[in-house]
Amino acid sequence: MKPSGRVELVGRMSARPTQKVLKALTAEGAVARFVGGCVRDAILGREVADIDLATDARPEDVMELLSRARIQALPIGLKHGTVTAVLKHWQFEITTLRVDVETYGRHADVAFTDDWLADASRRDFTMNAMYADADGTLYDPFEGREDIRRGHVRFVGDARQRIEEDRLRLLRFFRFFAHFGRVPPDAETLAACRHYAPELTALSAERVRVELLKTLEAPDPADAFALMLENHVLDALLGEATRLDRLAAMQQIELAEARDVLEAGAGEGRVHDGLRRLAALLEADGETVQDIAARLRLSRAERARLINLLAPPAVFTPPDDPKTDFRPALYRLGRALFVDLVLMDWATRLAAGSDQQPVEGAHRAALHAARRWKSRALPVQGRDVLALGIRPGPDVSRLLARVEDWWLGQGLRPGRRKTLRKLRELAAEAGSG
Repeated sequence: MKPSGRVELVGRMSARPTQKVLKALTAEGAVARFVGGCVRDAILGREVADIDLATDARPEDVMELLSRARIQALPIGLKHGTVTAVLKHWQFEITTLRVDVETYGRHADVAFTDDWLADASRRDFTMNAMYADADGTLYDPFEGREDIRRGHVRFVGDARQRIEEDRLRLLRFFRFFAHFGRVPPDAETLAACRHYAPELTALSAERVRVELLKTLEAPDPADAFALMLENHVLDALLGEATRLDRLAAMQQIELAEARDVLEAGAGEGRVHDGLRRLAALLEADGETVQDIAARLRLSRAERARLINLLAPPAVFTPPDDPKTDFRPALYRLGRALFVDLVLMDWATRLAAGSDQQPVEGAHRAALHAARRWKSRALPVQGRDVLALGIRPGPDVSRLLARVEDWWLGQGLRPGRRKTLRKLRELAAEAGSG
């Protein structure tokens, strides 16, 4: 395989631990190169997080070479030619060059090879089938660099064959289109996706969830989901995913209000929040949401958040008064859920085509309040009620609820002394009643 120019190594690719691993792998004359996503991201000028390496050394030789260099080697995936090196808390996935002997949907029998072109030919997309030496020399047998430049997500070779080998590549295609695509996919590729779409039900729910959420985390995933709907990719997996209008509205709002969304802390600090965008995409009620959460094997926290987004415990209604105090709602709901409900209401209204002028100011004010919000606790607790001689039981909860309502009505301003005084007054009223 001939060189195809050079690529500037960025971030972890040029760091000492990475270079030490490469030096260890090549100590006895074997070749080791960067491969796949790290090469792609380096060409794009993006931060490189994960380092994948390819080598013509056999897996058992890789283990030995790393051991000699005193680098921890984990035989994870050794049967399929993959060894994980661990150095300075960084992990490097090292895979011996392979060819597929026989494929079974998500699995394959492989044979090891020293043929770099044969290894590249079994990969999914042209932009993932590139290699780079430790000095930045690029090897690009299928013109992946040009595809990156054009924004053309293209399978290596025949799309049907690639998907036949691994059905997950169908969903990966749309994820890559959402993140990197700028030109329409080939008609042949979309035809292959339509053909194999009914077979996606054989994939594990966990795999489907990961791909869908990663697709939704792209800056602008609406076009990818429009293609998925148009080509019946979601019919069997997520038939409720029909609200493209609200998804487009949500991403428009998130990008416009990125600072407030990020600093408000919703969605673990991501502007392009996959789960919130999933909720925007779904047409579902409470019972249906439970089914979707089970179908996608969402975690307990993800399930609870999706339910709160689509069947919320409270509804955000844009207030008429621009001076509305949002702190009581932030206290009751928590900042993350409050931001979610504000954004969902805003996206729903925007998608419906309603006049935004009267309400968008309220949504922005609510996000601004969330960004400034510092969590507060009621200054009194159950033990303070018991200290007044109230016996344990429902009366304690009722008194705390009443004093909490008063405290919220006072704008969360009263401190412990004033709140205790009010608690005594309420207890006396309850006793005299």
